[in-house]
Amino acid sequence: MKARWSGAIVGMLALVVAGCASLGRASFQDPLVTFKDARITGLGVTGGSIEIVLDVYNPNRFRLEGTRVTYKVVVDSTEVGDGAYTTRFGVDEGETNEVRLPLTFSYRGIGAAGRALTQTGTVQYRVIGDFTVSTPLGTFTRPYDETGRFSTLQGNARDD
Repeated sequence: MKARWSGAIVGMLALVVAGCASLGRASFQDPLVTFKDARITGLGVTGGSIEIVLDVYNPNRFRLEGTRVTYKVVVDSTEVGDGAYTTRFGVDEGETNEVRLPLTFSYRGIGAAGRALTQTGTVQYRVIGDFTVSTPLGTFTRPYDETGRFSTLQGNARDD
């Protein structure tokens, strides 16, 4: 009899814990990731480096701790480069923080985009990846996909 009660209590506790976890996941709102800027940080004989700047907005009522961001940058259908950023960063509730991602490129990989930029003054870009955040409700990994147009006259324009 005592074993049945113990089993019933353990079963009920498991249901309560599972219910709380489901409620936590349901109350989590995905952070909004937007492309902000790209800055050339170095040039060499075979290529260079760019710093990709993303804005991360936290719509939740608690702080987010970013633990990992992956990214791939595509310019006019040509993949320019990719990487993973593992330096921790925080975003307070209702706030926006910049995340700066390093990207190394080769001139061969960026040649078509450079030609398009000199001919038309504009290129399409896309930044794709996912980010992982730690919250009081658990750890979440979510994808992001930002597209836009870079113009030598106007800078970055995000596509909506």
